[in-house]
Amino acid sequence: MDVNETPDLSDDEKKLFEDLMPEDLDEILDTGVNRRHFLKLVTLAGGGILAAQSAVAEQLFTRPLNVPAAAELSSATIENGVNVSLNVNGAARKLLVDSRMTLLDTLRERLELTGSKKGCDHGQCGACTVIVDGQRVLSCLTLAASCEGKSVKTIEGLAKGTVLHPMQEAFLKHDGFQCGFCTPGQICSAVALMDEAKRGDASYVTEDVRKKTAPVQLSTEEIRERMSGNLCRCGAYPNIVAAIQEVHSGKPVEQTFRFSA
Repeated sequence: MDVNETPDLSDDEKKLFEDLMPEDLDEILDTGVNRRHFLKLVTLAGGGILAAQSAVAEQLFTRPLNVPAAAELSSATIENGVNVSLNVNGAARKLLVDSRMTLLDTLRERLELTGSKKGCDHGQCGACTVIVDGQRVLSCLTLAASCEGKSVKTIEGLAKGTVLHPMQEAFLKHDGFQCGFCTPGQICSAVALMDEAKRGDASYVTEDVRKKTAPVQLSTEEIRERMSGNLCRCGAYPNIVAAIQEVHSGKPVEQTFRFSA
């Protein structure tokens, strides 16, 4: 079924909405089930209210949502539209976007690359970090229009088919994530950090910024400083540092999990 097609609800499904969401019934019959309806239904399911109607609810959860297709957006529906051509994860993409649209929103909403996360939306948490022309950037503060002709790599573009990037493997080995929300930004930042070290880029803890040495041997202090713009609210920092150290050195790093007795 096309995502824009209004689904025909069965009598049981209509009864479910009539009983649980009567205020939305007319809209649902008119335009179909959208994200707001879906989330309300999920909330009810989480509260155990759908236990008696679980089979009907399951049918609804597997239906496509009635959302506009990105490909159908046109200049008539976009304000201040500009055409942007860029390379995303090795594929050439040309889009008409609002000149004020951020790279993060373009990736998530227009290209359906939802790995990059919107955390603070103020450039303070690093969850939206992607790599543009080899440099890590905060995509929530970067206008899509400013990426004209550039190469963008997101978390989805790091692996080669089913073969993970070494940094992804290291994060798995060292349990460098817990809830996983910040992980795409952490990994993209760590991958770009490796290139910064090879170039000899200085950091705030570089002893002599006038003396550029390449490559930089990353100490624990260097890694912590260079990754300080990526926040992990779960507190997996020691494991993240260990993962980066292992990729940087090419040698196994001892896992330092701590268990209380």
